[in-house]
Amino acid sequence: MKIPFLADGPNKPARMINASILRASFERRAVVIGAIQGGIGLLLAGRLGYLAIAENEKYRLESESNRVNLTLIPPRRGWILDRDGAALASNRADFRVDLIPERLVDADATINQLGELLALEPARIADIKDKVSTARGFQPVEVASGLRYEQFAALSVRLPDLPGVVPQRGFSRFYPTASSVGHLIGYVGPASAEEYEKDPNPLLITPGYKIGKDGLEKQFEKELRGVPGARRVEVTAGGRIVRDLETREDVQGNPIRLTIDGPLQDYAARRIGLESGSVVVMDCRTGDLLCMASMPSFDPNSFSDGIGGVEYAMLRDDERVPLRNKVLKGLYPPGSTVKPMVSMALMQAGIDPEETVHCGGGLRVGNRVFGCWNRGGHGATNMAKAIYQSCDVYFYAMAQRIGMDPIAAMARRCGMGQEFPLPVISQFFGTVPDPAWKMKKWGREWQTFDTVNATIGQGYMLSSPLQLAVMASRLATGKHVMPRLTLDTKPQGFDKIDFPAEQVEYVRKAMSDVVNGPGTAGRARLPIENTLMAGKTGTAQVVSLSISNGKSGPWKYRDHGLFIFFAPYDNPRYAGAVVIEHGGGSGAAYPIARDVMTFLFDPAKGLEALAALEAGWGGTAQQRLERRYAAYAAERGASVSRPPRRDEEILDRVDAEARRAATQTDAIAGEVIAPRPEANPSGTPTGTAPGAAAPPPAPTTPTAPPSAPVEIGE
Repeated sequence: MKIPFLADGPNKPARMINASILRASFERRAVVIGAIQGGIGLLLAGRLGYLAIAENEKYRLESESNRVNLTLIPPRRGWILDRDGAALASNRADFRVDLIPERLVDADATINQLGELLALEPARIADIKDKVSTARGFQPVEVASGLRYEQFAALSVRLPDLPGVVPQRGFSRFYPTASSVGHLIGYVGPASAEEYEKDPNPLLITPGYKIGKDGLEKQFEKELRGVPGARRVEVTAGGRIVRDLETREDVQGNPIRLTIDGPLQDYAARRIGLESGSVVVMDCRTGDLLCMASMPSFDPNSFSDGIGGVEYAMLRDDERVPLRNKVLKGLYPPGSTVKPMVSMALMQAGIDPEETVHCGGGLRVGNRVFGCWNRGGHGATNMAKAIYQSCDVYFYAMAQRIGMDPIAAMARRCGMGQEFPLPVISQFFGTVPDPAWKMKKWGREWQTFDTVNATIGQGYMLSSPLQLAVMASRLATGKHVMPRLTLDTKPQGFDKIDFPAEQVEYVRKAMSDVVNGPGTAGRARLPIENTLMAGKTGTAQVVSLSISNGKSGPWKYRDHGLFIFFAPYDNPRYAGAVVIEHGGGSGAAYPIARDVMTFLFDPAKGLEALAALEAGWGGTAQQRLERRYAAYAAERGASVSRPPRRDEEILDRVDAEARRAATQTDAIAGEVIAPRPEANPSGTPTGTAPGAAAPPPAPTTPTAPPSAPVEIGE
């Protein structure tokens, strides 16, 4: 049978379709459809083959991960050791608990429950909630460390009801001498989001892992970090551990051996007492930094645990700036401590040290009169007398003869204005002014009065305690002593002679007379037979005389007290510097140097003197810090503002404040500086901490023979 179809057009005949045509059309369509289905089948078979063979390892691992959990074990940090191998930063076994914010179901309820289980203070609970609310989801937040086993066990059995809570056993950083090494060693803390973005190492977001945040902990992060371990455990679908499969132990980080003398560091920090200041001691024979104490300080154990808002507010609001490392980032007018250095410049410029200048109590320079601290005058004064009695007029007169450039060059040779190759995060290097510097900085010509001010360590001149200690060691030895902080650093500079031996001996003898002769620091004599300490006092004015007399009034307006020293005088082994901020004069500095050096030569005698002082101060520095925190917290509680989110913000703020403080004396750089006698000749601390008892008299030390001259002003 044929079926007619309509024509495609008016002139075309209609097509006829029969059974064979229909069958052929069906067969063609069947072949096309079959080919498509076959192609799809081949694609599916190829994909299955690819997944089964090429991707076998990937999916086998993913399948295994559903059954097996692999967790990193944070490595133990390498210890930081003193020169004798004693720990300044170590690790201790620890039970701790952290939170992973992205795993929390009800953060507030979980934190409140943890607060009850661990008996946390309300302020601490508020801090944890604040950190959780601002942390990246993957970033662990520490709740508590140092838990008792009972607390750890109570948390562990409640884990099914506490998603996001991670209790664990491990090791935490521990600083045995606490605040005594706060600025030197620094502290550790969890990595910030920014640090993780720079180094996307999964170790950084492992609960319990901490990295160096400041000080040597940060500087030696790579050496101290170590290699993480790993633990494989079989788990159920609900995440409950069935059994341990394999554990790879971590590899502890490498130890760092410092030149620091641990007991001396702790002693010096405690001996600063109620004052704000620093002590630096060096070994003249090697350049080893034996002590770099800066006080008041902070407890690095608190920072490592995650400092709370109350403790941070207490440190931030303290006018004595306990967060600032005063050894490296404190800049002060060096005052009369530069006079031995200026004497070296004078001798190298051809000035005969026996030539005298008449001191009548002052010297007219242009239309200004620059006074001597001794208004009655020193009479005929040669270089040695100008050093040991700190005669200002002598240096006014002689400095004008040679000009500022030779003095500035000598200051730099002695270490002032220099940055030393030390493994520290940063250091301020102060100012050695000269005509070129003033023109570049201020766009003004150098004046004679600038030289006069600089020659007594005032005006624009600024130095750090570390630089003053280096200057003392170079004056004592005549060699280019370079400081070093790690024992694996080769001593430097000892093959270079800075000064002729006869000039060194002359200045050394004059500095001995400062302490052991008719000088300005008689009470700095060491109570040790046959051991003489040499030194030079300094008092630095910080504000105009119209604001303060430098001895009384608001603490921040008082003069700084400084003292550089070395001992033994005839064969220098140790040298150093003490700087007391706003101590009212050098009388606040040299008794500390005396006791620190006494401890070096006779520890028992030094500790006896310190015990008498601490009894009146209310305990050790760490004990006073803990009591102060308790009182501050009781008064302010959780109402204080939160600390910055990032440790870097704290450090940047401290640095900015330190730079701003260093410019304080710019306001008086162009004024006539009126040198003043020591404001506190007894050497007892001028400041008293809130609520502390008044300090007792200075500890009794062997007195000078009756014929010894009376101690005079500086």
